[in-house]
Amino acid sequence: MALVKFVNHDGVVREVDAASGSSLMQVALDNSIDEIVAECGGACSCATCHCYVDDAWVSKLPPADPIETSMLDCVLEQKDNSRLSCQIIVSDDLDGLTVHLPAAQY
Repeated sequence: MALVKFVNHDGVVREVDAASGSSLMQVALDNSIDEIVAECGGACSCATCHCYVDDAWVSKLPPADPIETSMLDCVLEQKDNSRLSCQIIVSDDLDGLTVHLPAAQY
């Protein structure tokens, strides 16, 4: 288990427990994080699970693969720390992971 902090665009923080092996997207859906829409269900084909990984955590994640990078080109307000939550797999090493959520744009 890992504690994950979701910070919405208004600065409201929701802390949730996440099972290791789950995608960050699924954790968000299971905990009613409304900013994660996940229209494609985690197939890395829609970018509606876009999030910003807190700068303190960026280097602790594997880099985005070419498919994810291509999908990130479709998001509004892309930043250097933009990721698709469907491509981040929770592990015990990510205990305390903080992600920032863009305002709903879908």
